[in-house]
Amino acid sequence: MTEARAATDASPINPQRVFQSLSPRLPGDVMLACDVGSATNWYARHLKIRHGMLGSVSGGLASMGNAVPYLLAAKFAHPERPAVALVGDGAMQMLGNNALITLAKYWREWKDPRCIILVLNNHDLSQVTWEQRVMEGDPKFDTSQDLPEFHYDQYAELLGFKGLRMEHEDDVDRIWDEAMAADRPVVINAYTDPDIAPLPPHIEFDQAKSYLASIVKGDSSGVHSAKLSAKQMGRSLFKRKH
Repeated sequence: MTEARAATDASPINPQRVFQSLSPRLPGDVMLACDVGSATNWYARHLKIRHGMLGSVSGGLASMGNAVPYLLAAKFAHPERPAVALVGDGAMQMLGNNALITLAKYWREWKDPRCIILVLNNHDLSQVTWEQRVMEGDPKFDTSQDLPEFHYDQYAELLGFKGLRMEHEDDVDRIWDEAMAADRPVVINAYTDPDIAPLPPHIEFDQAKSYLASIVKGDSSGVHSAKLSAKQMGRSLFKRKH
């Protein structure tokens, strides 16, 4: 089912596709740090964590901004192992960009310099947006949810890292391969669709009712998100039958 949902067309990129592509490329000794937000959904559903890997999330505190500091701590503890941080653009703008300055200071001291920071650049605090829709029946509140554009890949180049950009579905596999082969830290600026819903395996009536209410109330992305949700559900049902 996860493979089917990851294959759903989106604009510009389905974030599930990004994580689905990463999973088989993970080194056997990788250290993973996932931030709080929609990235947590895709991390839990699409990455197959194998024996020997380490993974961390801010599960108890559930506070945004943990991924890049967690990656730094992991590299200080195990400088010989590769690390990957999975971050939303909200968390990256809150703390992640600043934490990269520390990474720039120390990465040359590490035996294995591989550090990859994936930024899901969707210009939306999407986890909260979906909570508002599904739990409260409220439309997206653009004033608080919209995020400004920031060129994370270009900023990475200023710090001496490798900056890469995913803008189309065809970029995903190639960029992951390039990032894994880099000889220095990498920041991937991945332009993903905020309207891909983190659909649960079973949708309750109250959740569906609230979601429809948010669309009726004038959600700015309501029609687009509804189409994408229908596509995901359709692919999942088709997958089950075959």
